Amino acid sequence: MSGLGELDRPDAPGSPGAGDARSQEWPTGEGTEREAGAGALGVGDVSAELAGQAAGAGAGTDPGAGTGTGTGVGPGAGRKVSARRGGADPVKALMHRHRELCERAVDPLEIAAGLEAHGVTDRTAARFRHRDVFSLAEEMYARVPRDAEPAPQPVAAGWRAEGGAWAVLALLPGTLCAATVVGLRLTEGRPRLAVAAAGAIAVAIGVRAALGRGPLHAPSPYMPGATRAWTCWLLAYALLGDGLLSAGLEGGPDGPWPLATAPVLALTLACAPAAWCARLFAVRARRRLTASRGLEEFAASAKPLLLGTFALFLCSLGALLALCAALLDESADHPGAGALGALLLLARLLTARGFTHAPSVVLGVAASAEATALAAVFAGRLPGCSFLATPVDTVVGAWGPGAVPTLVCGAAALSLLIHATRTLTRASAHALPPGPP
Repeated sequence: MSGLGELDRPDAPGSPGAGDARSQEWPTGEGTEREAGAGALGVGDVSAELAGQAAGAGAGTDPGAGTGTGTGVGPGAGRKVSARRGGADPVKALMHRHRELCERAVDPLEIAAGLEAHGVTDRTAARFRHRDVFSLAEEMYARVPRDAEPAPQPVAAGWRAEGGAWAVLALLPGTLCAATVVGLRLTEGRPRLAVAAAGAIAVAIGVRAALGRGPLHAPSPYMPGATRAWTCWLLAYALLGDGLLSAGLEGGPDGPWPLATAPVLALTLACAPAAWCARLFAVRARRRLTASRGLEEFAASAKPLLLGTFALFLCSLGALLALCAALLDESADHPGAGALGALLLLARLLTARGFTHAPSVVLGVAASAEATALAAVFAGRLPGCSFLATPVDTVVGAWGPGAVPTLVCGAAALSLLIHATRTLTRASAHALPPGPP
């Protein structure tokens, strides 16, 4: 997590024993066996040991405690227990437990994010005599022995070092889709099918290139294949679904049904504002993380930032939908495309930060719901099965064919938005990934 500048250091560590040289030693080599018990303790165990130590101090000193007199414990064991209690350092024990995190951290914020990901809260930090997790992380970072300043890791530059490369790539899907739409308008028959096939492949490659870098990049091991399949289905429905649904309810289709090219063109063009909004959210969130002095304080400041960025993207997508509909002389009434764009943005924001399960499930449910609506319409033609098409027929008769994707994608986007306000407002969600994009 480099590239954030220097952080304000606390005046002095607040943990017990932080100032003496013995407590600042890294628990390796000599004395490791004595500290192993304390290092393996959890947060509650360290607090319990501190409470026991305080109770022992209040009860006085047993003259036979060190020699085992009057107890069933030998002299050596008594001295070992006494030494462990006398030198208890809960922060050092926590460092020993999260040793790998402390060794690879490039700044205290990375330790704070890692501690939060392991369930350490500001209330937990109070047990270590620190006001919040950030203060605790600063002491842990300061107490890690270093022969020299850590070298900047490759990810320190990350997508910021690429300059405008990711921003240019974000324009690629929309450009290729616009060229495909122009080609479809200028061709007929088999050449038109060839242009459509070539354009679909080109747009898919452009989307992959746009998402391969920049703030929307997600490492491939964390990207489930099912998520790609659900996304392709939802985009295909935006292009073909409304026309097929209307034709199915009217007894068709008897031939090719109309395509909705304006919504798909707007969605591909929206890759650029999606990447820019994601960058805005990432940069502002990192700044607020640096300035925050508590997990709750950061969450309270990050939530309006997330909602504001989300609203900014929706405004951009709405403008693109209106513009594309006007240029292609199509209806501008495509609320389903707006709901789909919101769903895809939230899914990508979560996936880019490693939260892959919820987006995959929600996208799968949305795609399955749209497929079920289409299947119900055609299954209703079977003898005695007309009731299957009744719900879809009722919805379409009241609000039009666009109501199906609007309701499905809108509900899915709302669920992901609620999930995102809980996950993307955590400090651990903004730790930089371990490798370059």
